[in-house]
Amino acid sequence: MNKLIPKKLVRILLVLVLCVYGFSVFAQKKEVDNQFNSWWTYAGNHKISNKFSVHTFYSTRRSDFVKNWQQSLLRLGINYKLNDKLILTPGYDWAINFPYGKQPIATKIIEQRIFEQLIFKNKVGRMDFIHRFKIVQRFINLGNDFIIRQRFRYKFEVNIPFNNNFMSDGTLFLSVSNELFIAYGQGTKKQYFDQNRAYIGLGYKFNKIKTISLGYMNQYILKRDGINVESNHTLMLGFNYSFDFSKKKSGV
Repeated sequence: MNKLIPKKLVRILLVLVLCVYGFSVFAQKKEVDNQFNSWWTYAGNHKISNKFSVHTFYSTRRSDFVKNWQQSLLRLGINYKLNDKLILTPGYDWAINFPYGKQPIATKIIEQRIFEQLIFKNKVGRMDFIHRFKIVQRFINLGNDFIIRQRFRYKFEVNIPFNNNFMSDGTLFLSVSNELFIAYGQGTKKQYFDQNRAYIGLGYKFNKIKTISLGYMNQYILKRDGINVESNHTLMLGFNYSFDFSKKKSGV
């Protein structure tokens, strides 16, 4: 099985490269703004029973590397573990979107979201595969106007440990992912592609509750006019810290 891992890894990386290259070719007839940003993210899944956990997430997203705001995103959700491979999560986002770059929005926009998410996990040899399917209802406050938009997101992710046969404590691992955003419903005007996020990075799992990650993401965004495009080259820094409240016992 171990001999097959390099071939599978090469295939995954090839698909990722083809995605990025495909969008760059597509963008040749667009007005592309290349930007250099950074996202600093905390996430946690806090177990409260064998089936339920609380998902917490906050990301401060900066443009011009760290100089200006791009977005502030707070997320809360309730995870329900259907089985060892499937996790269902309904949740809520509070996002503040800021003007940035050469194609800025007119003013700061507050956006509230409700989402429904399903995660499917499976393992092949040493590689952990994660498929995330997400439906999002977006409630966007434009000051004098209030609009509702919807989109579907699909994320494919693979994590490959270097120094262990599986993702045990003290594991250094490679993480590769791609996420596609598709708009649908009211306001799409037949422009269904919204954005794509291609990521590659390294992570280190200290134990069951602490993990850190560092990587690069290309965020490709097609604006609503169908002409302007953002190609955001983004440094990604992540910290995951999860508590297990199911083991806590009240004092007598």
